[in-house]
Amino acid sequence: MPMTMSEKLLARAAGLPQVRAGEIVTARVDCAMMDDILGPRVMDEAFRAYGGQVLCPERCVVICDHYAPPANIDQANIVAFTRRWAEENGVTQFYESQGPCHQLLAEEGFSLPGTVQVGTDSHTCTAGAFGCFGTGVGSTEMTGVVLTGELWLRVPETVRVIWNGKLSRGVMAKDLILHTIGRLGHAGATYQTLEFTGEAIRELSMEQRMCISNMAVEAGAKAGLIAPDEKTFAYLADHGCRREYEPVYSDPDASFAGNVTFDASSLTPQVAAPHEVDNVFPVKDLLGTRMDQAYLGSCTGGRLSDLEAAAEVLRGRKVAKGVRLYVSPASQRIYRQAAQMGLLGALAEAGAVILAPTCGACVGTHSGILADGERCVSASNRNFRGRMGSKAAFVYLASPATVAASAAAGELRDPREFL
Repeated sequence: MPMTMSEKLLARAAGLPQVRAGEIVTARVDCAMMDDILGPRVMDEAFRAYGGQVLCPERCVVICDHYAPPANIDQANIVAFTRRWAEENGVTQFYESQGPCHQLLAEEGFSLPGTVQVGTDSHTCTAGAFGCFGTGVGSTEMTGVVLTGELWLRVPETVRVIWNGKLSRGVMAKDLILHTIGRLGHAGATYQTLEFTGEAIRELSMEQRMCISNMAVEAGAKAGLIAPDEKTFAYLADHGCRREYEPVYSDPDASFAGNVTFDASSLTPQVAAPHEVDNVFPVKDLLGTRMDQAYLGSCTGGRLSDLEAAAEVLRGRKVAKGVRLYVSPASQRIYRQAAQMGLLGALAEAGAVILAPTCGACVGTHSGILADGERCVSASNRNFRGRMGSKAAFVYLASPATVAASAAAGELRDPREFL
């Protein structure tokens, strides 16, 4: 029976020759990621009540990123508890203040083609860029995963998202996924897999593909898959991955729930206006909207190619008076690379404040939260009310290039004017 990539991934994890969309399977989890915000501190009571024994610690990863580095005593206590929990339960794959979890999972070789990954963060679907069935789960579900090594799942239907043509200069993967979400709606792919394909997707670097898969959940998707190719294998090799993997691909005659087709060559820079990710407009429709803050970072917009795009826009320019530009590289590795390449220096010279690799500003816990009435243009992935601080603030989502252009102008601007 022909199968989609999603069906093949879950069939393999369930030890079955084939599965169909809609079936319930019990899947072996290859990587279980717990973060500091919804991981051990929330799981611990139920975990201990049901035996308190991690079945496969070698398949578990614990990452402190939302509250690290801690900004207050409560956050410090949560990070300390998470650190102790990992040590007491034999989880040696522990990371603290190294960057957002999804970036670390990719860099450290946990997001592998042909595998299943779950995490206590909804953007675990980032792993789909590697042909890995990555999805977010709740703390209760994760308790079951660490105790049994398995998770039951309903096999999702797959919608194929086809991007033909090539992106123009100044238009980035963030524009592509924002436009997709704007078309589908915030619940348009609920409990479905989005499989991204087409010339524009194949042309993207792995960093930019990760942005696409990361935001699949903003359309309600369970997973956001991209077929592995030579770029995928090269990324893993370049990052020192020594784990074995076996990629899978959708059969040509597989049954898809639908096909949505776009033309990348006609795409222009996009912005998601407050307070929903699917409230998407071409930036030209919002030109001149005043900004108080610009943010470049997170597991969506702080990778090396994002910092390069921003530096290209800002080189020789200054951040506008009255605007704060915060830059948080997506990992310590990217921080070092960007420093060596002179990107952080160029951004700082333009007036940016360089932050530690952290989720703090994106999730509104520290490192640049918003005050009442303030507006921020952000390269992150959510603009819900209160997401980056005050519930009376306004967050606009855009590409790193658009963020940089808007920081320089003090208002929303098209980055192509600056290139």
